Amino acid sequence: MELMEVLNNRRAVRDFNDTPIERATIEKLIQSAILAPSAMNLQPWAFAVRLGREEIDRLGERVKDHLLKNFPQAGPEASLRKMVEDPNYVLFHHAPALVLVVAKSADSQAREDCCLAAQNLMLAARDEGIGTCWIGLSRPWLNLAATKKEFGIPPEYEFVAPIILGYPKSWPKTHGRNAAEIFWAK
Repeated sequence: MELMEVLNNRRAVRDFNDTPIERATIEKLIQSAILAPSAMNLQPWAFAVRLGREEIDRLGERVKDHLLKNFPQAGPEASLRKMVEDPNYVLFHHAPALVLVVAKSADSQAREDCCLAAQNLMLAARDEGIGTCWIGLSRPWLNLAATKKEFGIPPEYEFVAPIILGYPKSWPKTHGRNAAEIFWAK
């Protein structure tokens, strides 16, 4: 695809077919991710990968349990409780792959740089016919010390972008975009 076609056709995908994603494909997507710009070229990212629908579904159940025990009683997160409480809600949407973009430092731009890498990964995935969705709800559980240890991630690192990947059953239609709000300098 051409760049503008990829940008116009990227969607959050939450319904995947049974086709697994090959390790080589994930490595290719990560190679695209690391082409992202970063402040002072520090490249503060690392990646953790989980493959296999069943493994990822089990992780999702653990995240849901943590969320339900720790949701605040008020605020925007509290409004998500009903969705997460639904026994039919599958946090990682039965995705066959999970790529986690990790900030290796607490430097001022590390999180933003990891977001740039995540965007590159998501656009490269769309170019390959792979759907993605950023599952931000999983970050509180991922950033627990015990979870980092389980994933082999150093304690000072931070999970920034949890992205599920899979071949979509169909591509969602666009929800459209609001017009850009632009303030021109005078």
